[in-house]
Amino acid sequence: MTVMSATLDRGAVARAQSVPTPTRLGGKARLRRLGRRRWATALGLPLLSLLVFLGLWQLAASSGIWSEVFVPRPSTVWSAAVDASTTHDGVRGYQGYLLWEHVYMTLRRVAAGVVIGIVGGVALGLAMGTVSWIRRILEPWLTFLRALPPLAYLFLLVIWLGIDEAPKIALLALAALPPTAVATTTAVLGAPVGLIEAARAVGANRFQVIRDVVLPAALPETLTGIRLAVGIAYSSVVAAELFNGIPGVGGLVKDASNYNNTPVVLVGIFAIGLSGLTIDALLRVVERRAVPWRGTH
Repeated sequence: MTVMSATLDRGAVARAQSVPTPTRLGGKARLRRLGRRRWATALGLPLLSLLVFLGLWQLAASSGIWSEVFVPRPSTVWSAAVDASTTHDGVRGYQGYLLWEHVYMTLRRVAAGVVIGIVGGVALGLAMGTVSWIRRILEPWLTFLRALPPLAYLFLLVIWLGIDEAPKIALLALAALPPTAVATTTAVLGAPVGLIEAARAVGANRFQVIRDVVLPAALPETLTGIRLAVGIAYSSVVAAELFNGIPGVGGLVKDASNYNNTPVVLVGIFAIGLSGLTIDALLRVVERRAVPWRGTH
């Protein structure tokens, strides 16, 4: 009897534990509500800000204070975007290229320039962060380059490299290199001294210390510098495509501005901004995957 009672008691306890309690169900429901609330906030607030922006824009355009040339209506800009994205009345897009073709060429130039600038910036940052005399030599030049607006050296690049793709890619690379180099240098210099000394104490050589201690410690700030570099390169797109920039969004904006075609100018600006937001979101995903210990907000 005693054994049977103990067996029954254990079975009853197991069944009781397997039955969802109100507390557990309530906790799961709260988690689901919290998750839905986060999604609603993440999607609702940007959508609300967009609606407010469009409403204010429509009010400004309808007020009659400014002419249609200065402040076109949102519907006019939308029609210009549709025209630039399709073939209408025998005209293909804008200047013979569809909007996605303009965006593609700009993204291709940005990608080439940014990759060159980031690779060079990370290499310079590692060298400057680990070798003091290299830092003393190169730091003033990087500061000088950071202070220059892209238009200051664009014309020199055109003289040296012509008006094809080379000056555009070179300008974007020069725009992306300084922020990457500065961020990498700062990150390397900020690596924990205690970990470095501990690695040396167990016999690690200079290369192993850099590979196993300095690089992981520098990765978060370096990725932040890369994001900044991409943003700065994007802000230089219009300047990079001033010469022979069609197809390209910067060339589209420049050509439309020559004819006071404000709707097409705004279409190009929005195309640059939206593609930039998309790339920054992808970089955020890469950053979260590469440095998960940093946390998210």
